[in-house]
Amino acid sequence: MDYFVHPSSFVDEGVSIGKGTRIWHFCHILKGARIGGNCVLGQNVMVGPDVEVGDGCKIQNNVSLYKGVRLEEGVFCGPSMVFTNVIIPRAFIERKDEFRETLVRIGATIGANATVICGATIGRYAMIGAGAVVTKDVPDYALILGVPGRQVGWVCRCGVTLPRPEEGETRCRRCGVEYLREGEVLTPKADVSMRR
Repeated sequence: MDYFVHPSSFVDEGVSIGKGTRIWHFCHILKGARIGGNCVLGQNVMVGPDVEVGDGCKIQNNVSLYKGVRLEEGVFCGPSMVFTNVIIPRAFIERKDEFRETLVRIGATIGANATVICGATIGRYAMIGAGAVVTKDVPDYALILGVPGRQVGWVCRCGVTLPRPEEGETRCRRCGVEYLREGEVLTPKADVSMRR
């Protein structure tokens, strides 16, 4: 094998795991899951059936990726953050036909103990603060805090909070990447996708 699975973890048949991925203690990877290369799954992570995890993702302890969740590459899921897949769950009513998909785009970070309500898309390089509750789509590079989560600013691809531009240009104080804000859209002036 060109990946590592701790002996305490279970990987069902019909799972795809990429090269260099490390799956630590007490994890369960269910049938049909696809995990990319160079990922790290911390203790007690569950990856549900047909879930997709892109290359280079880090999923910290006690996170469950339920059916309907898709992580693009370079996503960080903080300890004990929560995904859902049904809007109005009841123990006594079967609602598997009502699962809503959740997409987390390239490079996004979801902080510890945050909750993502199903059906939302979290934009590229967005930052969801610890304990925040995401109830709707999140723009690329947005900084989301609070309950319910609301946008309080913008972050650079490197994760540093950007000077808040009203309109026009802003520059990251840490790495120097320049961005352009037009309305509620922030875009880098040059391609900086996953650049180190």
